[in-house]
Amino acid sequence: MTRHRIFTLLLLLPLLAAQSPPSDADALLAFKSKADSNNKLNYTPTNSPNYCQWRGVKCAQGRVVRLVLNSFQLGGTFPPNTLSNLNQLRVLSLPNNSLTGPIPQLAQLVNLKTLFLHHNSFSGNFPLSLVSLHRLIFLDLSHNNLSGSLPVNLTLLDRLNSLRLNFNRFNGSIPPLNQSLLNIFDVSGNNLSGAIPVTPTLSRFSKSSFLFNPNLCGKILNRICRSSSSPFFDSSGEGGDDASPPSPFLQNEQGVVLSPPSSKKHNKTGVILGFVIGVLILIAAILSVFAYFKNQRRQQIECKSTSFEEVENENVNADTSERTNAMQVIGSELQVVEKKLGVAKREKSGNLIFCDGETPFCSLEQLMRASAELLGRGSIGTTYKAVMDNQLTVTVKRLDAGKTAVTSGEAFERHLEAVGGLRHPNLVPVRAYFQAKQERLIIYDYQPNGSLSNLIHGSRSSRAKPLHWTSCLKIAEDVALGLAYIHQASRLVHGNLKSSNILLGSDFEACLTDYCLSILAISAPSEDLNSDSCKAPEIRKSSRQATTSSDVYAFGILLLELLTGKPPSQHPYLMPADMANWVRAMREDDGGEDKLLQMLVEVASICSLTSPEQRPTMRQVVKTIQEIKENALIEDTGTEGYIEYI
Repeated sequence: MTRHRIFTLLLLLPLLAAQSPPSDADALLAFKSKADSNNKLNYTPTNSPNYCQWRGVKCAQGRVVRLVLNSFQLGGTFPPNTLSNLNQLRVLSLPNNSLTGPIPQLAQLVNLKTLFLHHNSFSGNFPLSLVSLHRLIFLDLSHNNLSGSLPVNLTLLDRLNSLRLNFNRFNGSIPPLNQSLLNIFDVSGNNLSGAIPVTPTLSRFSKSSFLFNPNLCGKILNRICRSSSSPFFDSSGEGGDDASPPSPFLQNEQGVVLSPPSSKKHNKTGVILGFVIGVLILIAAILSVFAYFKNQRRQQIECKSTSFEEVENENVNADTSERTNAMQVIGSELQVVEKKLGVAKREKSGNLIFCDGETPFCSLEQLMRASAELLGRGSIGTTYKAVMDNQLTVTVKRLDAGKTAVTSGEAFERHLEAVGGLRHPNLVPVRAYFQAKQERLIIYDYQPNGSLSNLIHGSRSSRAKPLHWTSCLKIAEDVALGLAYIHQASRLVHGNLKSSNILLGSDFEACLTDYCLSILAISAPSEDLNSDSCKAPEIRKSSRQATTSSDVYAFGILLLELLTGKPPSQHPYLMPADMANWVRAMREDDGGEDKLLQMLVEVASICSLTSPEQRPTMRQVVKTIQEIKENALIEDTGTEGYIEYI
């Protein structure tokens, strides 16, 4: 009997083997066959027993747990029933490749925590299988060609910490996401529409998370959602004893939508048109009277400047946080300023000029009445916080008239029109500007959380400890993205990059300010040693203007300031080989991620090379920093440890 059972089992073994799931090696080979048209992966059947040593593969107990193929020049499609068979996979990262077609269903990857598919050319709808992956923490599908609506079931991913869907073609509404752990969210650059759900989670994110979706509205964007109904049309019937409720559409028995018949359509149209014309005539008459009185008042404030001089004089020896009501004092000085400025010769001179696409949010008169607080003085001007009567708060930069005198009025206006058109999540946007003969003002959004300089160095009375290296990495990425955008979106340069010119937004994202202004002023050595140390050697002691390469140098110095907590004037001159040891010494006990910290130091070293020809471009810097960020995810410390960085 025993021999019979053994014989039976021997006969069944081939059948059982045929029915067993494919091995991890087979899954990887099947993926390569469709996704690696450029033959960049060394996966072959002959060395399949050693698949755990293949490039990008990491195993645990003989099973693939991580597959990281970033920037491998993969080309082709992501075939179904391949990587989805790696049911022990924790991290799947395929960004910066050229993969096309739809994303296959991945519901079998029940252990997946990280999915990075960004910067490819995937198309089709959002992969619905992802909403069943309840262990998912990081999801990035940005910079693809995905379309369709976002599934409401995204709310079921309760462990989600980072969700990036920006720069696709998604449409429809945003699901009411309310995951308490969600710290990063970006749906900018899509075709989403409707009101953004006001959940505690979505309310935490700034407008930058929703940019470039012109049909989004609601409280979070401070944009009114317009009703599609017209106030000129009355829904009540006329002439009927029992007027039925308005029914814009009817259906026949086949379900075809028809317009409702109306025997009085032409009669109602004539009445409505007559009513509208009458209202328009009345409005025109009222506006004519209003314009007359407005013109009389404008003659009193034409060409008058919001000078801020009084605030400067009263705050020379005061603490920078002392509030004043100097704007109101300035109003009383307008007659003196008018004599100084003379009559405006240009059409826009003497008025606030709002950048393209900006809705006017205040008048020059309202700005003059605002209370002002001195925030600081820089190399090109003085910065104030202005709070208007309606509690709207903006930042006003008053440029130094002497230093910017080399720039004509027309050149200033052309330059500000270009700078005012720059929009990026890591730039403080220019909203408006003003110029008259001796006054030039630039209006920015107010950033509530201070500057990066304050974050790094803390109060003057205490010795600040360097930021955690993961915070340095996040800030470095923000700054690099903003700087790369300036270089790529225009032929402009920042020209004055330093920690005091980087502000922290409402979500503590790093945002560049004072960008592209140095070209307006005379180039001269700075009296501030820290500012002077941020300048590249080729422009530090010459009249040469800043370049994209000198911006890269300043970024390298900023990165060293982040890593060490030391201001630029205290950085020693070191060879690149010695820089890592100095950074470690300054950080003292923070050596837990020595390899990744070393990679950041190398970025700072190459950016701050003396020769401008040897420095990388900011686009290359962004790519390197993002690769370091990806490496942080696949360290042995585990994916959960990455939450601290995010």
